[in-house]
Amino acid sequence: MGLPRVGAAVGRIVATAQNGLEVLRLGGLETGTEPAPYKVVETEKMFRLRRYFPDDPGDGASHVILIPPMMVSANVYDVTEHNGAVSVLHRYGIIPWVVDFGSPDHEEGGMERTLTDHVVAISRVIDLVRGIVGRDVHLGGYSQGGMFAYQTAAYRRAEGLASIVTYGSPVDITAAMPLGLPANLVVPGVEFLGDRVFSNIWIPSWLARTGFQLADPVKTAKSRIDFLRKLHDRDALLPREDQRRFIEQEGWVAWSGPAVAELMRQFVVHNRMMSGGFVIDGDVASMSDITCPVLAFVGETDDIGQPVAVRGIQRAAPDADVYETAVPAGHFGLVVGSTAGRLSWPTTAEWILWRDGRGPRPEAAHPMDSSVTTGTGISWANRLTYGVGQVAGAGTAVSKELIDAVSTIQRTTVAVASESVRTVPRLFRLGQIQPSTRISLAKLMSENERRTPNDELFLFENRVLTHDQVNTRIDNVVAGLIECGVRPGEHVGVLMDTRPSALVVVAALSRLGAVAVILSSGDDLPEMLTLAESNVILTDPNHLDVATRVSDRVLVLGGGDERVIDRADGVRVVDMERIDPDRVRIPVWYRRDPGLAGDLAFILFTKSNGRISRWSITNHRFAMSAFGAAAAAGLSNRDTVYCLPPLHHASGLLTTLGATVAGRSRIALSNSVDPARFAFEVRHYGVTVVSYTWSMLSEMIRRDDFDAAQLATVRLFMGSGLTTGLWSDIREALPKAQVLEFFATADGSAILANVDGNKIGAMGRSLPETNNVRIAAYDTATEQLVVDRETGFIREAGAGEVGMLVSHAAQKFDASGLVLRDVFRSHDRWEVSGSLFRADADGDLWFMGSAQGAIRTYRGVVYPTPIQNALSSMPVVDQAVVYGVGKAGSQLAIAAISLRPDAPSSTPTMLRVGLGELESAERPDIIWVADTIPVSESFRPLTKDFVARGVPKPGPKVWYRDADGRYRRYTASAAKTIDWSWPQARIETVDELVEASE
Repeated sequence: MGLPRVGAAVGRIVATAQNGLEVLRLGGLETGTEPAPYKVVETEKMFRLRRYFPDDPGDGASHVILIPPMMVSANVYDVTEHNGAVSVLHRYGIIPWVVDFGSPDHEEGGMERTLTDHVVAISRVIDLVRGIVGRDVHLGGYSQGGMFAYQTAAYRRAEGLASIVTYGSPVDITAAMPLGLPANLVVPGVEFLGDRVFSNIWIPSWLARTGFQLADPVKTAKSRIDFLRKLHDRDALLPREDQRRFIEQEGWVAWSGPAVAELMRQFVVHNRMMSGGFVIDGDVASMSDITCPVLAFVGETDDIGQPVAVRGIQRAAPDADVYETAVPAGHFGLVVGSTAGRLSWPTTAEWILWRDGRGPRPEAAHPMDSSVTTGTGISWANRLTYGVGQVAGAGTAVSKELIDAVSTIQRTTVAVASESVRTVPRLFRLGQIQPSTRISLAKLMSENERRTPNDELFLFENRVLTHDQVNTRIDNVVAGLIECGVRPGEHVGVLMDTRPSALVVVAALSRLGAVAVILSSGDDLPEMLTLAESNVILTDPNHLDVATRVSDRVLVLGGGDERVIDRADGVRVVDMERIDPDRVRIPVWYRRDPGLAGDLAFILFTKSNGRISRWSITNHRFAMSAFGAAAAAGLSNRDTVYCLPPLHHASGLLTTLGATVAGRSRIALSNSVDPARFAFEVRHYGVTVVSYTWSMLSEMIRRDDFDAAQLATVRLFMGSGLTTGLWSDIREALPKAQVLEFFATADGSAILANVDGNKIGAMGRSLPETNNVRIAAYDTATEQLVVDRETGFIREAGAGEVGMLVSHAAQKFDASGLVLRDVFRSHDRWEVSGSLFRADADGDLWFMGSAQGAIRTYRGVVYPTPIQNALSSMPVVDQAVVYGVGKAGSQLAIAAISLRPDAPSSTPTMLRVGLGELESAERPDIIWVADTIPVSESFRPLTKDFVARGVPKPGPKVWYRDADGRYRRYTASAAKTIDWSWPQARIETVDELVEASE
């Protein structure tokens, strides 16, 4: 009985030794299997294109192109003879093509390959195969190869693609990081690796293999132990031997460092497969550009391409028909092994045939359900079914779920800490600024260029300009300005559309040390030039006619490469695009970015009661606005800011351009303010922050076909002049987005911001490190600040009391308005803003209007802004303006409203309810409905024409306020009997009222 057992043991030992020796000599057991036949039909620097089963002519067959991940050999689709992808697909009559990138460490220039190189190469392959087969093709990819498929489809806008098939390819990467690691901890580390490590090194194949195996160490150890335990049983090992050798030895290739770095930056740190706005070969692409059908294979126990991350494709590509197939496998099991041969590849074949009209829909393919957006998407049942051996995976899941459970507590702490890292240095820098400190717009851009020269800065017309490209363009424009005789300190008018060329011009003037006078086209242009002491205008071709009418010296820049300026004579009109910067002799006096904090940097203009005023902005005041706004908005290099306001508006120059440069964010620019273009570009560029002025967003948000999902990436709207009604509409339509409303006084001495957005209509408080503000008691009758009789100082207004906003004039060099001394205490200095505010019990400030704009009626002062806010909040009202008609002290407060499309006409009851929060004396005397309310270039409602008309004529859409504060229809008969009860004169008729107003 003992001898057979001994013999069996000896035989087992001998078999183990023989098989072990074969493994040592050959790297594995000889299986006798042969790879599927293929022919390399095209060889280029980036790839070799394999056409499998070349003897099959494939007449009328469907064709699919398969893309491997960067770190995996192209043989991943032919690992096993019977279950390999190419073999299964061919059995269904489909011709597979495989893109072989080779091993970068063995290819010429392979270690310098970028992610863009791979995507462009795949796009080239699609064109090649389409040219050969004469029809659209299907595109597939495993893991990161599937990400390539998505990115290529977006880059091509799905041109030439019948469908996309991916296997464990994450899209919403930060929603479920590999191994269940928390994104808040991983992303900063990935950003560091991408910027500082992988951009300079490459990853060898053995390290790629080790990293993959460490992703599931328990399974790796278990498979090796099982292999050793069965080493005596050759027949048991052979079915899985090809798969084992591929995973443990032969299936890995080196990674190109720049490609990995770009992958990390764009798709992990910025998550731009979800947000949009990733850059391929200088073009902007978005997953929303994918319109062809998509089938995504989801590994039920995949801890690398986790289900939640994979299912992000449905939200990222809303215009595509997205299906999914759940596979009871891990990441590698999706494409290699018995499960892949039984489910993944047959379903793929059936999908391709169905999309080509040659078969029914696969039973395993279902419309994707992306309702689960938290956790990993891997159920406990699937983990347990997958095997007790996956304890590590389960443990990872426990850790992830625990992290998710406490994230509501941790997220605030992490956000505050990370925000402090960005914000504190900016605010500290502001506090250190002295009159002699070198700081300017151009200097900030130079610093950003030195830090991240290859990061994107401008996105415009689907093109991308990096910091390096923009700064090169700025230097070239500086050379052109020098050639045209512009010197430091000279005041140069800028009359241009908000395009990259305009921003470059403003930065170039800053770099030269000149003063940019930001102009707007209109009747006031000659007066602006006079006030700014400017005799030269720098313009674009669109404004050339306007510029030449008001100036004898016009410099033309921008407008594209093919435009021709016929009027350019080199003297009166100079085409700066014809100047070769390399041939310009730079004078010895030129110093790059010479601007000091106390130097004048920009001149803007404000208009109040028909009068134009000059607004001088020093570099210090610009820096206050830029850094303060960037801190309030939490801007970083992960943001893309959609810049809509014109530069001649303070919101465009200071709180949009300035804040974006200070925050190192990307700037997306548009040709026009158009609702359809707005929705497309927000998705296409991956916009996270939208800037605005006044009613600019009205047409976008209130259009009938508005789709909130198109603005899913937007986290913040920032600007100034937003009405409370439109503010409420934004909050209702986009509850996850915040509104950051700024307010800057006419002289720029005070900058306020409603940071939390909880109080709709409030201006908030002063930005950190900007001038402190207080509300001084103000007598509107005498138009004087109120003196405290006991102390002799100015009295500070109490809560709810309307007073004058004053800002602390800490820097003597930085005051452009009226500065008073000894205001609230001895030796203090405060700048008078001319703006009236009240503070609520919490200390938040509410704008009441300018001191000049206050309406002085027979019953006292009426403030326009509260009325406008109340009327704009009515559901039927689109725009509202309030103005005064008549002489001061006997004016009528008149409100004009325009209605939203298809809105019912207003009624006295609706008006009373809308103005219910105002006292009777605070309400307008007359309210009337205008067909439209004109707006300025910055979308500010205008009242000039309405004031000129005087009191509205009686009609069905005009109401007046009676003595009890109720509104009644203003008819002709009522007009004849109304006694307005003016103390100065008893006027009984409307005709007399009109005469008094003229």
